[in-house]
Amino acid sequence: MNLTHYPVLIFALSFLALWLSAWIGWTVLRTKRALDKDSREDFGFVLAGMLTLLALLIGFSFSMAVGRYDLRKTYEEAEANAVGTEYVRADLLPAADAAKVRALLKTYLEQRVLFYAAQAEQEFQQISVRTQQLQNELWSAVRVPAAQQPTPVVALAVAGMNDVLNSQGYAQAAYWNRIPEAAWILLGVIAIGCSLLIGYGARSAQAGSRLLPILPLGASIAFMLIADLDAPRHGIIRVKPQNLISLAASLGQNPAK
Repeated sequence: MNLTHYPVLIFALSFLALWLSAWIGWTVLRTKRALDKDSREDFGFVLAGMLTLLALLIGFSFSMAVGRYDLRKTYEEAEANAVGTEYVRADLLPAADAAKVRALLKTYLEQRVLFYAAQAEQEFQQISVRTQQLQNELWSAVRVPAAQQPTPVVALAVAGMNDVLNSQGYAQAAYWNRIPEAAWILLGVIAIGCSLLIGYGARSAQAGSRLLPILPLGASIAFMLIADLDAPRHGIIRVKPQNLISLAASLGQNPAK
């Protein structure tokens, strides 16, 4: 199980690990070797540098997650445009073939809406299998009339169908494109190091008990938000197929929302 697929779990585990690290720094490291006045100033520079590094890594990771989220939205829009264009271009085919292509496109559009709404892995696999079957049927529906009448007009319908198939591949690739695990590991290591240093540098027991949870809580919320944006299926922030739903409605369908 990939933990980064579950933002709430990321929050819980991050807060527990970071708070425990801060507590170890406060109770164990500080007890064994407390900071004296001469070394506290140098310690402040080290802590400030570590916190700056953590902030930069969180910022870069957030930027990566937002970029991937925006890419998924862009490909959803491009996919809706491709399907809508091909539905219109079906008029360029013979009447019987055009009716078949339109019927297949409506069914295909329904599967694409379900793709964005699916959460369970089994459901996702079923949608993928059905989508692949419909893609084969759609390509056959334009390949046969194109072979019978290889004219530039019919070629437009074939090119439009090619765009439909390609747009699905781009959308699928965007869903697989996640923040690398190495980036998550580096982020976690730096955050744990900062928590240890904050606990170690606490000046008094009262300050330690009150301030220790602040960094773990703030960092855990940031990690949860990054994971939420990066998780296309299990997060709260998800790409809603608004363009596909709008297209389906314009074609007289009632897609699942």
